[in-house]
Amino acid sequence: MRRATPAGSAANTSRAPQRKQAWAGVPPTAFDQTFEPHLYKENIMSRVGFIGLGIMGAPMAQHLLNGGHKLYLHDIKNPPFPLIEAGATVCTSAAEVAARADIIIVMVPDTPHVETALFGEEGVAKGLRPNTIVVDMSSISPIETKKFAKKINALGCEYLDAPVSGGEVGAKAGSLTIMVGGSQEAFDIVKPLFELMGKNITLVGGNGDGQTTKVANQIIVALNIQAVAEALLFASKAGADPAKVREALMGGFANSRILEVHGERMVKRTFNPGFRIELHQKDLNLALQGAKAMGVSLPNTAMAQELMNACAANGLGAMDHSALCRAIELMSNHQIAEA
Repeated sequence: MRRATPAGSAANTSRAPQRKQAWAGVPPTAFDQTFEPHLYKENIMSRVGFIGLGIMGAPMAQHLLNGGHKLYLHDIKNPPFPLIEAGATVCTSAAEVAARADIIIVMVPDTPHVETALFGEEGVAKGLRPNTIVVDMSSISPIETKKFAKKINALGCEYLDAPVSGGEVGAKAGSLTIMVGGSQEAFDIVKPLFELMGKNITLVGGNGDGQTTKVANQIIVALNIQAVAEALLFASKAGADPAKVREALMGGFANSRILEVHGERMVKRTFNPGFRIELHQKDLNLALQGAKAMGVSLPNTAMAQELMNACAANGLGAMDHSALCRAIELMSNHQIAEA
């Protein structure tokens, strides 16, 4: 990314360039496409585009608004009214978002959705100007991510893959873990935005490495959910109170965030989605596809995926992934606890 001489320095006494309105039914190329990275470090407010305003995207966007940034929104549904009421601007397409924003964040369910958002007929690529930064915070294929990054780079723009972990709870609390792949320069510019949405923020490496880290995260989470489900089912069938067993285990070496949050869901039978089974299925499929391509064996990941598949086959795909326990309960003809 090109660095400019700071405005007001001995070598540049002119005023910083002003961005012209980039969307009024006129192709973006008709406007000044100059973008100065150093302005992000000098200005409190940035122009941020946000595409995808579902369970995760809406609260993440709200944190950016609360942080004082100008927000341009697009979603296949009507964006949440509280965001509009708080001052966000609704755009008619992803291309319009790209034409009006300096940093564009994409937060949609799967790889094909990201591809459409970026490169569809009215996608981000149609409205991009050189030196804009595209940030994909979805959880998608690391292989496809590298392809997307090359296409965006070819347009003279930066690309970060920055998937998150923490679910709806973390999105609302602004405590997400954010795993980033891309250049150090682009990361440094976008980091203040990441800090409004998350707490544990790491630049892992180049493009695709953020998505690879997220796949690894999803393997660990799935296997932990499976372990907690089996342990609580075992205890319940043996006649112990699963709630008390969970409480006891949280004081020992078996304690984990999964036991704390998802174990409670299993005991209380609260499976309203924070992160849906069908989305975790998608992530484990990415893991198994990658493993096959690399010649790596992931036997327990494959088993967890089959349990997810069983849940989906029984109509539970839209439930929280803690409902994976239902597959084990069905095989055992025993519930961890009564509803």
